[in-house]
Amino acid sequence: MGHHFENESLLTQALTHASSVHASKLETYERLEFLGDRVLGLVVSEFLMDRYPNENEGQLSRRLSALVDRANLTSVAADMKLENYIIYGGGAELNESMQADVVEAVFGAIYCDGGLGPAKKVIEKFICPLSDNAQAPRIDPKTSLQEWAQGKKIGLPSYKEIGKEGPDHQPIFLIQVVLDGFEPKNARGSSKRVAEQAAALKLLNHVTEISDD
Repeated sequence: MGHHFENESLLTQALTHASSVHASKLETYERLEFLGDRVLGLVVSEFLMDRYPNENEGQLSRRLSALVDRANLTSVAADMKLENYIIYGGGAELNESMQADVVEAVFGAIYCDGGLGPAKKVIEKFICPLSDNAQAPRIDPKTSLQEWAQGKKIGLPSYKEIGKEGPDHQPIFLIQVVLDGFEPKNARGSSKRVAEQAAALKLLNHVTEISDD
């Protein structure tokens, strides 16, 4: 992995899913995942700014989203061999989403254990080299919808959680996207981020169909 933990309990927490019968809510990886996501974003954003000095904010944002997406994080989980150490139970499935979440939690744990320097070193080792094989970043539905709305000068879309289904360790989020002058669209996803993208795609398809008529 590239980091020796002084506080090994942080690593254990980063590897513990909420479905584990031995874990309380505060002993699972969710809080470390929250922190690790921000640390990952900071380190990769700095890396991309240095690597692509002539690109604007929108281009860098798309590169960031592509570089830290679920597929890449799952690939990193395999490189770290984390699937052999993740602690879970209660009928939960060791899927890509869980593995990607654990990678972010591990980054958060490293930050808590040693600070930004060690976390940056590990992220640069596992994440940043993936940019060498990255294709030109695609525009995700949320970005496309926002850019469409800005072009029409009708305000920006807003997102809100309107429901949550399933067990705590594998929730399904229901997100609604609202854009002035159009019918709101709802979508479900295994995370708020996934549900927001799905809702944005629904609304984007709707508004572009109307515009084409």
